[in-house]
Amino acid sequence: MFLLLIIIYLSFISLGLPDSLLGSAWPSMYGDLGVSIFSAGIVSMIISGGTIISGLLSGRVINRLGAGAVTFLSVAITAASLICISISNSFALLCLFSVPLGLGAGVVDAALNNFVALHYKANHMSWLHCFWGVGASIGPFIMSYGLVQTQSWNAGYRIIGIIQFILTAILFLSLPLWKRIKSSESVDEISVPQVLPIRKLIMLPGAKQVLTVFFCYCGIEMTIGLWGSSYLVTVRGVSAITAASWISLYYFGITFGRLLSGFLSIKLCHKRMVQIGQILIGAGAVVLFLPIKVNLLFTGFFLLGLGCAPIYPSLIHETPINFGVRYSQSMIGVQMACAYTGTTFIPPLFGILGSKLSYGIFPFFVVLLLLIMIFMTVLLYKKIDNCNIVL
Repeated sequence: MFLLLIIIYLSFISLGLPDSLLGSAWPSMYGDLGVSIFSAGIVSMIISGGTIISGLLSGRVINRLGAGAVTFLSVAITAASLICISISNSFALLCLFSVPLGLGAGVVDAALNNFVALHYKANHMSWLHCFWGVGASIGPFIMSYGLVQTQSWNAGYRIIGIIQFILTAILFLSLPLWKRIKSSESVDEISVPQVLPIRKLIMLPGAKQVLTVFFCYCGIEMTIGLWGSSYLVTVRGVSAITAASWISLYYFGITFGRLLSGFLSIKLCHKRMVQIGQILIGAGAVVLFLPIKVNLLFTGFFLLGLGCAPIYPSLIHETPINFGVRYSQSMIGVQMACAYTGTTFIPPLFGILGSKLSYGIFPFFVVLLLLIMIFMTVLLYKKIDNCNIVL
């Protein structure tokens, strides 16, 4: 189980690597492609749209192929997509090759999250998403390196694509491990996965609330990652290269926070972890409101990342507890779809509002989503309160 856990961690690095590329590269990309700055929202919608579709279909696909095969195929598709994007010279091609990028991410996300939720403790779920943060943190640095060395965003995508193909080879070699785990599991009626229709899933107690929380959380996370650089460049006067490196601090905050959350989750329940995260997001937004020196703004982005850290893995890991082992794979798939719906529509909405009003509304937008998320979290734990461990 330990060797397989290492393979799963590597898989989540590969999942995080492409997620931060578009936001960090966009200040340099949109001029080369001859499009407006808010066109990043279109690309984001295409990628997220693919993840919504694959997330909704994930229960059936995973039950048929197994988590190991799905992970291998998904990373291979992602790698091919990134290489194709790296040789794109038009906005149309960028949009076209972004479709498989989204499709590859959705299924593997649902497969790995459910596998870890069922077979490993809460601290491993936090560390799993910590490794997503490792990939997401490395991405902007690789993009910055590509921009400095070649003055082109294409190099960053190409390097990430090559890394993904290396991870694909590792996953192929690991396929026997997944089969070994599956064959050693005891099967009983209560643990047999069942694929429920979406209309029945959302009728489960707490389902509507948790889906709304996922929608808002991922909207916050993606909006910061996608538009943080543009906010720094257009509103605060930071250079594109510096802004890309500062957004890396946001993803580093997520990474470090999830590493820390793995230890905290040993003593704290999921509910407390979510609440701490929401408080830290609020603190990071407050920093962006303050009339401080520009070179101190990076602290706000670090706090935003630190706050995002525990929310997603805590909510995911408690899915089998809240909705039952039989329904966890289907429920996680719908949660993924709802989360990606947030990433699909919320960042483009900010792009439209920012272009019409001002990109200076960035911190106000984040706070509004945070307040909605807090309200729905309170309603969620009134329906389902499994928090029995306190400080």
